[in-house]
Amino acid sequence: MKPLLKDYRAWCLALALMLLLLMALFPTRMETQSVYNLMAVVDITRSMNAEDYQRDGKPISRLEFVKRSLRELAASLPCQSKLGIGVFTERRSSILFEPIEVCAGYSELDKAIAALDWRMAWAADSRIASGLLNTLQLLSAKDTNVLFMTDGQEAPPLNSRYKTDFSGLKGKVKGLIVGAGDLQAVAIPKFDQKGQRIGVYGPDDVPHRSSFGESDLNPEKIEGYDARNAPFGKQAAIGNEHQSALQENYLQQLAAESGLAYHRLQGSDLLYEAVKSAEIGSVSRVASDIRAYFIVMVLVLIVVIFI
Repeated sequence: MKPLLKDYRAWCLALALMLLLLMALFPTRMETQSVYNLMAVVDITRSMNAEDYQRDGKPISRLEFVKRSLRELAASLPCQSKLGIGVFTERRSSILFEPIEVCAGYSELDKAIAALDWRMAWAADSRIASGLLNTLQLLSAKDTNVLFMTDGQEAPPLNSRYKTDFSGLKGKVKGLIVGAGDLQAVAIPKFDQKGQRIGVYGPDDVPHRSSFGESDLNPEKIEGYDARNAPFGKQAAIGNEHQSALQENYLQQLAAESGLAYHRLQGSDLLYEAVKSAEIGSVSRVASDIRAYFIVMVLVLIVVIFI
């Protein structure tokens, strides 16, 4: 018995077993930290199919990168935090489900985010400012912060005469406008009715100026101007709206007008850091998983035994 007690390996094994027992009895400890209540509203309009992100050396779409970022965010948020998912297209947002606790509902959250698809869109237009206003209206009576995730491309282009007014809601909802995409314009993939890719959008496929309401241009400079029948002129507009880039300046402007912060999505693992920096959490006592510390100590003892 004495030689056994003098063998350090026996003590290491006994200590390792004791640590495993403690891990089973006390897997968590109470800590004070920030928890979050978030509603992520994702732009699913066609420009979000533009491929200006990279994954494993291959291009991926903005929508896919946003989904990857949200899945990592759900895994990073501390327990007792909540995350809900909504989508945006045309002029309004639709909440798919209200925020649920990220630890208990992680599997459901992950599957729901992975299933987001551009084919869920119910209209082709993309009125970013109107969609943001509608989102704030939906959340203004809730204790929920927003992540409005978009590339900021208005389609058709805005008429500057008709600006969205955020004054009645400014500051009532906290959160982030998350800009997706690169500042360099790229082609927008085009799909047929079966969802099969058939090329990219060309200049003749999209409107290059607004045709809504009264013209915001000087009538004297509009070729073919007719106040009643052709307020924007009779000549076809020429532009590059068939390509898409992150409209960062525009999104920063919307953030300032609505009282939100702005974050450019460049790394999927940086979204949680942006959420923390925005100071939209609430301090709470939460159970923190400490099993990893026990496992590390057990592994060290096992290594010592074999050394």
